[in-house]
Amino acid sequence: MRNRYALDPNFVRAKRSKKKIAWSIVYYLVGATLSLAFILPLLYMFAASTKDRDGIAQSYGTIMMFIPNFGSSSVFGQNYGFIFAEKEIWKYALNTIIYAAVIIVFNVIINGLAGYVLAKFKFPGKGFFNFIILFLIVVPVETSILPLYSVVNDLLGFNARNNLNFIGVMLPSMISVFNIFLYTQFFSSIPKEYEEAMHIDGASRFRMFFDLILPTSKPIIATTAVFSFIGVWNDYVWPRMMLPARAMGDTSWPLETIQAALTSIQEGGSSISPGQIMAALVVTTVPIFIVYTIAQKYIVKGFGTAGLKM
Repeated sequence: MRNRYALDPNFVRAKRSKKKIAWSIVYYLVGATLSLAFILPLLYMFAASTKDRDGIAQSYGTIMMFIPNFGSSSVFGQNYGFIFAEKEIWKYALNTIIYAAVIIVFNVIINGLAGYVLAKFKFPGKGFFNFIILFLIVVPVETSILPLYSVVNDLLGFNARNNLNFIGVMLPSMISVFNIFLYTQFFSSIPKEYEEAMHIDGASRFRMFFDLILPTSKPIIATTAVFSFIGVWNDYVWPRMMLPARAMGDTSWPLETIQAALTSIQEGGSSISPGQIMAALVVTTVPIFIVYTIAQKYIVKGFGTAGLKM
């Protein structure tokens, strides 16, 4: 099939300048180089998880270090079987997923309501509260973790012998000033005419929030949910501070998160092979990759919409 523009005598095909072509080549070369810089460590991690100690040593420094070895299925099964069966990493992963699910639900409700108030309500001191939120965003978490621990430990009565310490793991993560900021920016872009129409029908503010604001805010909800999940999944210091360490030989269900399990596996000493450590790293990395891949389009749309009022 001939190009239809070729039949038009007045059609002139646009020519790209040599400068634009050169910039395009540089752009793709830099992009490919950065992509390899991020992908190669992940490939090496997965490839090493399928090999034993000798296989990793022999392939080190060659292209084979990035290629998985599925020829020896016994090694692959031993590495991942050790992680799931003996170390029971699935229990820690399930704990973390439960923590994340509870935190995400409360995060959406609490931070969403706060953002809704700041975006749609007019009250004295509103500018001051917006300033405080922006100020707290830039404050490092490390500066507040000790005061936060004192508040949770003293006022809520948690201690090393309390079986309800898992509540203290979730409480601080239910509130995020950054998520409040995102909700505020996103809700500010929702036309007020929608609320006025519901107000005429006699809807309350809470009904507007749950029946109008939240259903129309799926991109920003997905964005904050993914960030909350990643934060809980990667958090190590705070759960380690709140949860009591398991005694040697304790066979009860653990309360620790998956990062605590990963640390205990790495502290196994010479009895733990590098392949088993890499298998544990793969297990802790795959869920984040899956969640981010699924919600990527919502994250981009959420940031794009939230940035309209910035």
